[in-house]
Amino acid sequence: MGVYSEMNQGSDPKKALGRIALNQRAIGDGRSAQADPDGQPPDLDALKALSDQFGVPGIDLSQVCIRISDLELLPREIAERHAILPVLVREDRVFVAMVSPGDKHIIDELEFVTGKKVYPYVALPNELQRALASAYDLKNRGEPFYVAPRCPEETLRRMGALPPQQEAEPPSHQQTAPVGPEVVVDDATGRAAERSELNDGEFGNMSGDVSVVTDLPGSLPGAGGPSSEAQPSVGGRTILVVDDEPDIRKMLGRLLKDRGYRVVEADRGLQALRIVKEQVPDIIILDAMLPEVHGFEIARRIKGSQKYGHIPIIMISAVYRGWRYAEDVKSSYGVDCYIEKPFRIADILKAIDDVAARQAKPAQDAGKADASSEAEKALAAGVAAYQAGDIDGAIEHLRRGIGIDPLAYRMHFHLALLCGKKGLLYEAIQHLERALDINPRHFPAMKNLAVLYQKAGFRNKAIETWERAIAVAPDEATRQSIKELLLGLL
Repeated sequence: MGVYSEMNQGSDPKKALGRIALNQRAIGDGRSAQADPDGQPPDLDALKALSDQFGVPGIDLSQVCIRISDLELLPREIAERHAILPVLVREDRVFVAMVSPGDKHIIDELEFVTGKKVYPYVALPNELQRALASAYDLKNRGEPFYVAPRCPEETLRRMGALPPQQEAEPPSHQQTAPVGPEVVVDDATGRAAERSELNDGEFGNMSGDVSVVTDLPGSLPGAGGPSSEAQPSVGGRTILVVDDEPDIRKMLGRLLKDRGYRVVEADRGLQALRIVKEQVPDIIILDAMLPEVHGFEIARRIKGSQKYGHIPIIMISAVYRGWRYAEDVKSSYGVDCYIEKPFRIADILKAIDDVAARQAKPAQDAGKADASSEAEKALAAGVAAYQAGDIDGAIEHLRRGIGIDPLAYRMHFHLALLCGKKGLLYEAIQHLERALDINPRHFPAMKNLAVLYQKAGFRNKAIETWERAIAVAPDEATRQSIKELLLGLL
């Protein structure tokens, strides 16, 4: 099992990471403790290389201040086993330092456990080992903060480790501001590479680009799933079956068609999201563990949306068992029913009948129309704010619009451009990735994502994205210019 089962079933921990004891000294009024420096600054070139390799921001753990209460999120033995350290926890987000941020399974497990969106940062292994051991040691001693040896005074005051008016002790070494991908996570934004600046020319004419919510083209390759041909249906009800096991999809498809439903299938997460956007099914049967985007994240996006939140979700899983898991999934992700694999046909049919009986289709149709209207209003307000020069206001309106319709890829695209203008590179990259999840052939999103990866210093990710952009470039001249750019990067 993964992190969740280890945390809840008390399995024997593996050999912990080696602990390096660091002397701690009081700061200010004794409410915090700081690790003495080991005499060697972190290898920022190595951190940059790791950041480029994984395509996520690097975090310089010698400059962080961590609230010890945030460590309650993750038991020490789990943190050590997976080399993962919570560095900032907010209401709906948790920022973590990792040695292997490309390990999606660990991130998926942590999101399931916490019910929060996880934002990974890559850290140097030795730095992470030292910070992890020292922070949890402080937790055992009841200290309120872990303060790294090179943590700036500004960070200490922002985190509350020093009172606003209190004078800090003179630093024993020269402080340097973080540059490029190495970042100190010390506030609610969790921004990375915020010092980078982007030129307006790289984003085109914003007043023309930010226009209307555009649905996906019906001819989007692969959007229909392995079996999406039109079928006669009773009562106009469509069921989306999402599972990466062909035999299960085939069995459920045949069963549901015989009962008069129209069935659409998907075998991976991104494909399922595109189908939800294009066809808005009446019921979703969703496997918990899927390629690309796991079922928990799909459920979170759908149930957190005003436009799609009405769709009942029946989740099935062979991984998580027991009534406690079922209740956790229902409460954390809003799924309507949870069924363990291997399941009985009677259980699936009963779940479908139960959620179908609770549906009021006319009211749902009206709700979808209202949500679309609200999304349009949010986008129009964003356009007006941008044209008035209020980029912050425009960003807030577009964020609100995404909350209503998280599958509007143009909303993600335009929000990314505005975040890029404000220097919020990490958030901009995430929204462009989300836009491409929904519409993988949207060239402007692909191009701007490559630009942002370059600006953030993620050379390998930039090369990979430019190579993808060649396949969707609108003309030969654009393809040729991308190839010339790639030659320069390589």
